[in-house]
Amino acid sequence: MSFARHHAALEALAQRGRLRRRAGAAGLDFASNDYLGLAGSALLARAARDALARGVAVGAGGSRLLRGNHAEHEALEAEAAAFFGAEACLYMGGGFQANQAIFSALPMRGDLMVHDALVHASAHEGMRLGRAECRGFAHNDAGDAARVIGEWRAGGGRGRVWIAVESVYSMQGDLAPLPALAALAAREDAVLVVDEAHATGVFGPQGRGLARGLGCPLVTLHTGGKGLGGSGALVCADRVLVETLVNRARAFVYATAPSPLAAAVLRAALRALEERPALVAGARARMAQARDAARRCGIRAQSQVIAVIVGDDRRALALAAALQGRGFDLRAVRPPTVPRGTARLRISVTGNVGAGDIAALFAALEAAWAR
Repeated sequence: MSFARHHAALEALAQRGRLRRRAGAAGLDFASNDYLGLAGSALLARAARDALARGVAVGAGGSRLLRGNHAEHEALEAEAAAFFGAEACLYMGGGFQANQAIFSALPMRGDLMVHDALVHASAHEGMRLGRAECRGFAHNDAGDAARVIGEWRAGGGRGRVWIAVESVYSMQGDLAPLPALAALAAREDAVLVVDEAHATGVFGPQGRGLARGLGCPLVTLHTGGKGLGGSGALVCADRVLVETLVNRARAFVYATAPSPLAAAVLRAALRALEERPALVAGARARMAQARDAARRCGIRAQSQVIAVIVGDDRRALALAAALQGRGFDLRAVRPPTVPRGTARLRISVTGNVGAGDIAALFAALEAAWAR
């Protein structure tokens, strides 16, 4: 059987410098989302061993509506709801799956889903499957979001408004104007949906994220595979919304439940955020050092994710390769992940590097950029 069209499509990607390849970890970690250094930690390894010793299963064996529901899932959900200040929580297999569930199942027919132009692909996938009308607004522009909602209302829109943003944008590293968006949500009786994937563990009291206490109806998503060092995702919201996901979200209903062992490990990660303030303090210190170093290189940064905009796809790949050759593992990010003409190096300040490593990276970046 010939797959000539697929071959040609891959060749076209290669010609444009956009062919994706799997690459293993090598060198100092400036590429992962392991912001606290928990993923390979003794702390989480010990939590896994302890859970296995008390009989926690590795696999769930089925969906949570059949036989896959486990006491570890429910304990994690109760503890996460309390930690993140929500009425209820739902543990799902991953952030993509959770966003797909949120945006496909919660907004109803006749509602408006208004979203930041740069929200994650998983949110767009959920909106594509949902029943609400969807409109975008300019990145981080609460005024433009208000304009979009006003136009929808003027055109006869009468349903509920849902406003979708990321608190920390994964490819930009910038922060959403959450107070202004929360004020807009309160005025419009809207629900603010905040993807906290890259804020959890780094921002907010004890790493609880940036959305707590905003004073408007909230749905928040906290992924387990980034700052928390494990896997899965936690959707926090009013109980009626969580129960709606349980009943209507196909990504939940028809999916095998996450590993009970993974749930036990995430419980340990949440306890660590409460009991070990040095974890969050260390992440913030590394972030501050990297932001200062970036600023000296003429690069503006707001978080532990630092985007070095290159523009040309091949130039971004060449710079990444040069730095990888110096022992720094960071990657080039190209369209369609980011807008055309904005290929970039994505520097992620993880818990697996130290102050000397951060200083050395930015010195090497300056040298590579000058060539």
